[in-house]
Amino acid sequence: MLDSFFHSSIINRAIEKNLVSVNFINPRKFATDKHNTIDERPFGGGPGMIMKAEPIFLAVESVKSNESITILLSPSGLPFKQKDAEKIVLSNKHLIMICGHYEGIDERVVDSIVDMEFSIGDYVLTNGALAAAVVSDAIIRLIPGVIGAGEKGIKDESFSTGILDYPQYTKPVKFRDKEVPEILLSGNHELISEWRRKKSIEKTKKNRPDLLSDYEKND
Repeated sequence: MLDSFFHSSIINRAIEKNLVSVNFINPRKFATDKHNTIDERPFGGGPGMIMKAEPIFLAVESVKSNESITILLSPSGLPFKQKDAEKIVLSNKHLIMICGHYEGIDERVVDSIVDMEFSIGDYVLTNGALAAAVVSDAIIRLIPGVIGAGEKGIKDESFSTGILDYPQYTKPVKFRDKEVPEILLSGNHELISEWRRKKSIEKTKKNRPDLLSDYEKND
């Protein structure tokens, strides 16, 4: 599932330029019984299966160092934010991502070897691999040299500024009955900047009003 993701588009170019390296570790290789069992029924009863602690511990320990951060992708984690991606990039640490599966993982993994537990949204996925792809993309694109000429624009993106991005337009000036706002064609960069800030605030107020309080405090 993840191999095709990491070998396409911008992420693949980052790997080819040796800006980042990605390895996949299968916990099943660290199972200790003849059936390579990595899940069992939960103590106390309940539906589904729970990923066992031992294979995950051994898998993580096989690659962990003092320069590692271990991240668990789980619906129970803290909401993953842009600021988290920025902090992780600045730390320049080796990342180990544990992809949750089934009904969850043994809590002893969380208590003992997980440094950060993140959720990418208030919903449940079939597995944590999809969440790992999302978090990886958000982090890798911030590594210097990955985006290249577009790095300057990263600072003005949604969430990096504290609010959502402003509306964007390109050619043609008129498409069907819709025209590009005249101010964007004026060449007056000060007025354009003011217009963009106003539109960002309007969009944030409409779609994500929860972001405005923090933005207004720091503005």
